[in-house]
Amino acid sequence: MKRNEVFKAVEEVGIVAIVRGTGASDIVPIAKAMYDGGVRAIEVTMNTKGAMDMMRELSGILPKDMLLGAGTVLDPETGRAAILSGATFILSPTFCRPLVELCNRYDVMAVPGVMTPTEALAAWESGVDVVKVFPASVLGPSYIKDLKGPLPQIEMMPVGGVNLETIPAFIKAGACSVGVGGELVDKKLIAACDWKGLTEKAARFVSAIREARKSK
Repeated sequence: MKRNEVFKAVEEVGIVAIVRGTGASDIVPIAKAMYDGGVRAIEVTMNTKGAMDMMRELSGILPKDMLLGAGTVLDPETGRAAILSGATFILSPTFCRPLVELCNRYDVMAVPGVMTPTEALAAWESGVDVVKVFPASVLGPSYIKDLKGPLPQIEMMPVGGVNLETIPAFIKAGACSVGVGGELVDKKLIAACDWKGLTEKAARFVSAIREARKSK
């Protein structure tokens, strides 16, 4: 899938499920629960033990309309390995220009982390489709709104501090999508193998995005 198609698919549902620190035996049921709940993009962070193996496993079994991403990618070498393992999008906590250039070279969507207007503009000028505003838990929805004022052309995905209560404010502020970790990929539900509960939680997040957009 081409980079612009990946961006449109992520934007359509509006949420990326972030998997961090989970065990290898749980990754498939987690992905299935997310998919059954309506989430269509899942990210495995590179600081998760066995992340590359998990991605290779998922890339062979995920439905065609379920996107697989690599998160916490800090350099182009890791980015390339992730792409070869099946990643169709790459997220980073920072803006690493060589990593973005690598993704552009292979027509893979890069989502670099930014905090300041300068970083956001520099990332956008490097050719990305969307920037990851991080840490959103510190910056808050009003910061997205403030950034979008002078930089309306830049699509923004807040990550960190996004939950069912804050989603409406982030969407209203101008976020095109959100990235959600533990609030969505609930470790208590995973530890209990409560995959139905995880599916129901995913459905609530998808519904929250949909309702927030209606009232925007």
